[in-house]
Amino acid sequence: MKLSSGSLPQRIKFRHLICFLEIARLKSVVKAADVLSLSQPAVSKTLHELEEILGVGLFDRSHRNVSLTRFGEVFLQYAGTSVTALRQGVDSIGQARASGQVIVKVGALPTASARVLPRAVKLFAEESLGSKTRIVTGPNAYLMGALRLGDVDFVIGRMAEPETMAGFSFEHLYSERVVFVARRDHPLLSIRPFDFAAISQYPVLTPPPGSVIRPLVERFLVTYGIGALRDEVETVSESFGRSYTRSSDAVWIISEGVVAEDVADGALTHLPLDTAQMLGPVGLTKRANIPLSLPAELLIQAIRDGARNL
Repeated sequence: MKLSSGSLPQRIKFRHLICFLEIARLKSVVKAADVLSLSQPAVSKTLHELEEILGVGLFDRSHRNVSLTRFGEVFLQYAGTSVTALRQGVDSIGQARASGQVIVKVGALPTASARVLPRAVKLFAEESLGSKTRIVTGPNAYLMGALRLGDVDFVIGRMAEPETMAGFSFEHLYSERVVFVARRDHPLLSIRPFDFAAISQYPVLTPPPGSVIRPLVERFLVTYGIGALRDEVETVSESFGRSYTRSSDAVWIISEGVVAEDVADGALTHLPLDTAQMLGPVGLTKRANIPLSLPAELLIQAIRDGARNL
């Protein structure tokens, strides 16, 4: 089916774009239907309508998880940009009508929210622009999905996998290690010489599958001959990890910045391991073709200043 470009705006609806973006993010029609609170047939029908309008297939459904075709990869960049631009327009009108305030929405990994954001937000607040800051935290994949949909203006976190970076730009801010920490009187620390393999005897808090640092952790454990952990707790919750590790024999595998203050005040301590090989970039991810508001740019500059001081 071939249509003139002038006929597309009248036929492609907002619901088409949202369904497409959620299926692309979750790689599943079933999961997208659940997130959108729609039935699976309704989502499938909406996708079919969009593919008929465009005249091409957007997804390869031959595998268990659907994947984008090369047409879908191209369309993903423009669909995300369109939805983001529309939401920014709606937000700006709503904010202007309400109070004239601009809300800067930041997606941040726990490590960034603990390490660079507090000082940056403090500096930003001192500018007295009357703007508000909204901090959204979560795993990297969730934050990247929120960025593509326009739910956040930019993301501070690890660099995403190359195949998910279409339409985004990444600016390196600093590099950070993944570390193993425990309470300072943990039984592991009394073993001489230190026996890392004994970690399997204790609860271990790990980043969940799909998180950017998970592959780094898995490779590190394999290097030391450690396979499946007997008592593994997958979490991205900073508050849970801190409380559980302080009050139990758990070992927490986490980005160094999240626990920097806990280590400094002696509540937690590093296990004596060389984790230099688990060093990874932390940076700023933005949509490549969407300009940011002046308050958002000012907050980004404060973040850059804070990163230089690490």
